[in-house]
Amino acid sequence: MRIPKFALAFLFAVCVVVYLTYVKHHYDDKKPALLKQPLYTPALHSHTRPTSAEVVSEEFQYGIMFDAGSTGTRIHVFKFLLQRNESPKLAHETFKAIKPGLSAYADDPDGCAEGILTLLDVAKDGVPALQWKSTPLVLKATAGLRLLPGEKANHLLNKVKEIFKASPFLFVEEGVSIMDGTDEGVSAWITINFLIGGLHTADTPTVGMLDLGGGSTQITFSPKDEITIQTSPDDITSFQMFNLTYTLYSHSYLGLGLMSARLAVLGGTEGQPLQEGQELVSPCLAPDYTGQWKQTEVTYTIRGQKAGEPIYESCLNKVEKMLYKKVKKAENLKDMQFYAFSYYYDKGVDLGIIDAKVGGSIRVSDYIEGAKQVCNNMDSSSEGNPFICLDLTYISVLLQELGFPVDKVFKLARTIDGVETSWALGATFHFLETLRTQSLTPEQFGGQADIGQ
Repeated sequence: MRIPKFALAFLFAVCVVVYLTYVKHHYDDKKPALLKQPLYTPALHSHTRPTSAEVVSEEFQYGIMFDAGSTGTRIHVFKFLLQRNESPKLAHETFKAIKPGLSAYADDPDGCAEGILTLLDVAKDGVPALQWKSTPLVLKATAGLRLLPGEKANHLLNKVKEIFKASPFLFVEEGVSIMDGTDEGVSAWITINFLIGGLHTADTPTVGMLDLGGGSTQITFSPKDEITIQTSPDDITSFQMFNLTYTLYSHSYLGLGLMSARLAVLGGTEGQPLQEGQELVSPCLAPDYTGQWKQTEVTYTIRGQKAGEPIYESCLNKVEKMLYKKVKKAENLKDMQFYAFSYYYDKGVDLGIIDAKVGGSIRVSDYIEGAKQVCNNMDSSSEGNPFICLDLTYISVLLQELGFPVDKVFKLARTIDGVETSWALGATFHFLETLRTQSLTPEQFGGQADIGQ
């Protein structure tokens, strides 16, 4: 019996399809789990009922970000919900903070291990065990390590890499590093605009971001005019997010975070102890106040000047001299909405203008008037918050030097929908997208060639 040519052709085509299906399935099983499921490409849903493990791997992506700041280390465990043809949504965040910061172990790198391991236990509780090998583990250090000598900072980072590599999570060599100040500002901008819905469509307006940390301060916004772009080329950066391109002005000022600024106004130098018996004397402290203050592991004896001169005017003069020609004014900021974080928030709480839990709004003039009132009513009994005059005066001058008018209103928020308004979320988005677009091989994932198998 002769087989018709059509039947032979059909049989051959079926064999080819079966072979190609087998090859593709075999190849996919060898790829890292992270790359099999890109962050921004939701998995297809099946009509059959999936197992619980399949639901986790198909619908959610996890990311772990360690924020190694100047005063403490914080872990963020993010759980992202992936949906077809939509940008990812943050389904949950697990957060924990410990003190001191990594920089406190500059002379004893092994000493940081206990704290890092404690935070890794938080990550294990926050990520399903089946997802550990496909969940990237990232640590970004900020101003605290940027201010350390290079060799000491590298010893600390190498210790963290050693701990991360031994963990069950996805270790990427480039995932442990000192964060550039501009990247910190851009990542915080991504976070706030993602949380308020400003990144989902091209016509949605975005907001600017101000962050005042301990060692550095950042300003980031999307310029609405070509003048800013043309006159500040070194501060302009562009990137893609959710298939849209964003152009931002972002500048980070290392050494102008609140803790570093305190020391500079008091007359000290970062990381340099005083001579025996020497004190830092400042008109920004209460008259006849004497105390000790620790900054970057150096303890300083500080003292206020004797009563006589107006405290606010004297402190204002010191702050203005310290900031002279250190800050660039940005143009056309008056009509742009800004969110302000970190110490801007804390000092708003100290003034009683915003609620400690829910935040609120504040004007530049509120910081100015608050500084005048606090400074001119201090005495040696103000030991609970001896720096409040200096801090408020510094913030009021800094904002004006950045280009904000005295009637400018800022929104202060510590969290939005329960998520901390830090750079961590934006940096996690960026890191996951980088892994996806670079199509890294298993061998490039910190040597963990068995990931996803």
